[in-house]
Amino acid sequence: MNVPMPIPGHIDPVPVPRDPVVRADGRRDLLGRSKDELRGLLAEAGLDPKQAKLRAKQLWHWIYNRGATDFGVMTDISKTMHPWLAEHFVIGRPDVVEGQVSSDGTRKWLLRSPDGHDYEMVFIPDADRGTLCVSSQVGCTLTCTFCHTGTMRLVRNLTAGEIVGQVMLARDALGEWPSQPEGRLLTNIVMMGMGEPLYNFDNVRDALKLVMDGDGLALSKRRITLSTSGVVPMMARAGEEIGVNLAVSLHGVTKEVRDELVPLNKKYGIEELLAACAAYPGANNARRITFEYVMLKGRNDSDEDARELVRLLRKHKLPAKVNLIPFNPWPGAAYECSDPDRIRSFSNIIFEGGISAPVRTPRGRDIDAACGQLKTAAEKKSRAQKDREAAEKALAGV
Repeated sequence: MNVPMPIPGHIDPVPVPRDPVVRADGRRDLLGRSKDELRGLLAEAGLDPKQAKLRAKQLWHWIYNRGATDFGVMTDISKTMHPWLAEHFVIGRPDVVEGQVSSDGTRKWLLRSPDGHDYEMVFIPDADRGTLCVSSQVGCTLTCTFCHTGTMRLVRNLTAGEIVGQVMLARDALGEWPSQPEGRLLTNIVMMGMGEPLYNFDNVRDALKLVMDGDGLALSKRRITLSTSGVVPMMARAGEEIGVNLAVSLHGVTKEVRDELVPLNKKYGIEELLAACAAYPGANNARRITFEYVMLKGRNDSDEDARELVRLLRKHKLPAKVNLIPFNPWPGAAYECSDPDRIRSFSNIIFEGGISAPVRTPRGRDIDAACGQLKTAAEKKSRAQKDREAAEKALAGV
């Protein structure tokens, strides 16, 4: 039964379908399961406890270290057992609807869940790192006015399997199996895709635990950043139960401006948010909190705004870094990007205040993969446009 799931946002509760998606063939998807859950599923399907424990350990290794999706390749599991596993279980991946590559090398995938909902993920390659931007929800419950994703309605939370599935799919695409801790292209994860991660806390936590497990994907928590718009009650739990780096979407230094840009500010104001940041477990000068600040012409980009930002961060004694993000345009947006000279002046004032304030280089703008631009391509296209494209492909013999 679908029931409202209370999400403590500015609209509470938000009705979100909670039923797990049941495959038509009745098989259970093993992706996103902890070791204990794997053991439980195997026992439920008929294995005795000792056998279930052994097979769960083997399956874990093949799924998260080797990237296997076919039971037939699992050489340390007897061949006679492969058909039984395939009858009861599947190791899934998100369906790829479309993949795009930007002129700067950024890659974006439009993904589809088994129940037909679309979401996006983005991979950003750099000389010294490769960062995967992961979504946590289909749509978003927040309505940040500068963000294209914020114009979508929240459809539902992504499951732990759908979240970790994005990482697995990226590893597939990059040819990075078996999983190696050194020398790989995918080095960092940011929970900055579609959705507010702290409104899907349990699934995000469970997925990131799989990513950080040393026997599997083995990505250090220091290479994972969770971005929140400021869900204050969940921030301490995130620090204690997940322990990754924290980024906060600030974007304004006065109540009036932040109320407009990030409506969640009406529930959890700037002072309350910064106090929660100061108390975030593990925050120190070696692990600074990142404050994301989108530069909007004539709205939040004055010298006075920059000085107030320095004052607030100093007041709360925050080990901070400010990421200045040139606004990435999207159709119908009510804002323009600040001029380069204005961004430079803003950055200089923050640097002079003793706080790092680099300007983020926009990536993937030409494929709508830049910060604030994610909104599923399927939603953007009209039904007629999609029918026309399908007809053109058919005529071309694609």
